[in-house]
Amino acid sequence: MNPTRIAAFLIVAFLSGAFCAAVDWATADPMPSVESPAAGGNVVTISRGRAYLFRGFAGVLFSRGTDRLAERIEKAGFPATVNEAVMCSSVAKEAISDYRRDPAPIVLIGHSVGGACAVNFAGSLKAENIPVSLLVTSDPARITGDVPLNVERFINIFQSNSLLGGIYVPPGQGYRGHYASYDLVEHSEITHVNMEKTETIQDQLVTKIQQLSTLPKSEGETVPLYYVVPADAPIELWDSGMSVFVHADATLAMLAAQYHVPLWSIAQINRVSEGASLTAGQRIVVPRHLNPPTASNDGAVSTQTPPKR
Repeated sequence: MNPTRIAAFLIVAFLSGAFCAAVDWATADPMPSVESPAAGGNVVTISRGRAYLFRGFAGVLFSRGTDRLAERIEKAGFPATVNEAVMCSSVAKEAISDYRRDPAPIVLIGHSVGGACAVNFAGSLKAENIPVSLLVTSDPARITGDVPLNVERFINIFQSNSLLGGIYVPPGQGYRGHYASYDLVEHSEITHVNMEKTETIQDQLVTKIQQLSTLPKSEGETVPLYYVVPADAPIELWDSGMSVFVHADATLAMLAAQYHVPLWSIAQINRVSEGASLTAGQRIVVPRHLNPPTASNDGAVSTQTPPKR
């Protein structure tokens, strides 16, 4: 097939995908809800939230992992729609209307140019003072903007050597939410095309979405995370970092054991060697999940405030 025919085929496929996504979204069943007994025997309707997923360019061909992820999110009890990036503005308008009618947690997930769309989508919600509970981008396109301040929890998964994505998405000035950016450049088994299809990544995202209604209120300092995941390390999506202040005789290995995180992660985040000496009261950033708590109570070697000397 000559290049002209290939280009024509991709354009038709892209437009067809956008049309089908529009039909699917417009005819989707109303958002399900659950009923819970309230005081006095009344029933309170609790919305389960909404997830909006966006494919990359020609996503009907290449971003099918997004469809699989949406199916898994739906199965977990969280309504989800899959859209083409060209529909971003129209879907955002509908999301604003839905939120005004029935406020519920909003999740945005986008791959490639769909990642840029998801960030823009969040910006549209910010203009309406609507929060975004979770925003996830996978190898977002280089046109992607900064993370808006209304995003409570942001995760970026990318490869810095990718020609189609490969962008680090910075938090907007004054950002206070949970932030974590993962560079998978050393994971050669993952590419721009299969990143959003990767099972272990999807598993963790579904779990995070299920936890949204049970997360405790954020307390204390939120430290942004950015690092390169080693080739021989599993991809674990922490939500952000937290500061701890070490006691005398503490080591990074002791901290790693206490907070159940790999030693390399603490060393890389703090830009020290794994065997680096620590001093009493030194601030160390440790990666964390928002739920469940990371630290054990046994053999504590750090505190949330600088220890007295």
